[in-house]
Amino acid sequence: MSKKFMPLVALAALTAARPSAVIGAVRNEANPGKIEELLRDVKNELSRVSDDVKKTAEQALQQSKDTGRATDEVKAKADELLATQTKLSDAQQKLSEKLEVLETRNHDLEQKLASRRGSGQDERKSVGQQVSESEDLKMFVKNGARGSVRIGINQAITSATGSAGDLIAPQRETEIIGLPRRQMTIRNLIPAGRTSSNLIEYVKMITRTNNARVVSEGAQKPELNYVYEKDDAPVRTIAHWVHVSRQAMDDAAQLQTEVDGELRYGLDFAEELEILKGDGTGQHLEGLVPAATAYSAPFAVSGETMIDTLRLALLQASLAEYPADGLVLHPSDWTRIELLKDGENRYLWANPRGTNAPGLWGRAVLETQAMDEDEFLVGAFRMAATIYDRMDAEVLVSSEDRDNFIKNMLTVRAEKRLALAVKRPGALVTGDFGNVSG
Repeated sequence: MSKKFMPLVALAALTAARPSAVIGAVRNEANPGKIEELLRDVKNELSRVSDDVKKTAEQALQQSKDTGRATDEVKAKADELLATQTKLSDAQQKLSEKLEVLETRNHDLEQKLASRRGSGQDERKSVGQQVSESEDLKMFVKNGARGSVRIGINQAITSATGSAGDLIAPQRETEIIGLPRRQMTIRNLIPAGRTSSNLIEYVKMITRTNNARVVSEGAQKPELNYVYEKDDAPVRTIAHWVHVSRQAMDDAAQLQTEVDGELRYGLDFAEELEILKGDGTGQHLEGLVPAATAYSAPFAVSGETMIDTLRLALLQASLAEYPADGLVLHPSDWTRIELLKDGENRYLWANPRGTNAPGLWGRAVLETQAMDEDEFLVGAFRMAATIYDRMDAEVLVSSEDRDNFIKNMLTVRAEKRLALAVKRPGALVTGDFGNVSG
């Protein structure tokens, strides 16, 4: 065999392996640019085969002129080249058709892939894409497609998009994570009763003149003098509402419980503020602080501290014949007191390793953010006031509100009614720490 036929043998090998391999890759390829590259390689090989076919035909023609016929070897090679040319032409045609289909089909696919890449998810390559992008395949074509090439395909199942990622369902917690809720404490300081009326009336003594003394036999006994007056405490309403769609209420069972709890908490929150700080105007309750007696130190203390001020307030209540049973402070104020130390850095009123409840001078300390910072309230709370509950917290749901019916909305309303009677203002003492030290 002459040397000039050696390229034809290599191209014949390409014809046997390359076109079918290329077409197989095309079936799974998602990138038309890669198909164009393969098509370009096939066109180059086809051009070379066509040139050799032309040369072989010229050689056969020359042999016919010289000897009267072409040799069997030339005829066989000519047939083989023509067959090779036909196969490469078919491969070129199939690649061209496939490229046209891919260019049309991959428009949407490229958009989806771009969207996935934009979301930060891993891009999954198809088998054809991995084959066409293989450096081993490119070198195989560049070297004339001689022999065979092995291309590794990574088809491991992973959680990436395009593999098993879409099969993984997220776990959904049924609990609704709400905002923190304040612990209500002021109501627990005061006795509570019930009423079926809208107004509480009561009589209180405002003057006591005690003339009781020893008398001799037969002498006239002294007369005492008491003065009373009537007072009242009206029942007030605390309420609020929220709009909820019927679909949300029906479809999310947990939502109804959550809304109910939030509305009740809102009532308790407002109630605590009213009991402690209500100013008695309009529809407000008259709270403990506005009704309390102003702090007036029974005597001065040199270098007065917060602890001294609280002790003097307790004394003021005791001198008024109302021995105090508790103190109400803002958490920051109580923390300052707990952090007080002596000259050797030992805590005065607290043991960091202990679990004792807050207390000072033998009385319980109640911490609440409803009390303003630097302000205090001490007193005999169980003697000072009474809560009268007219209606406990009630939560109602109705569609009969404005245009709820036509909008398929529900109005959820919560309300409670109560009265607060501060019967003994002298049993409460309130003030502020002013500029006293810790």
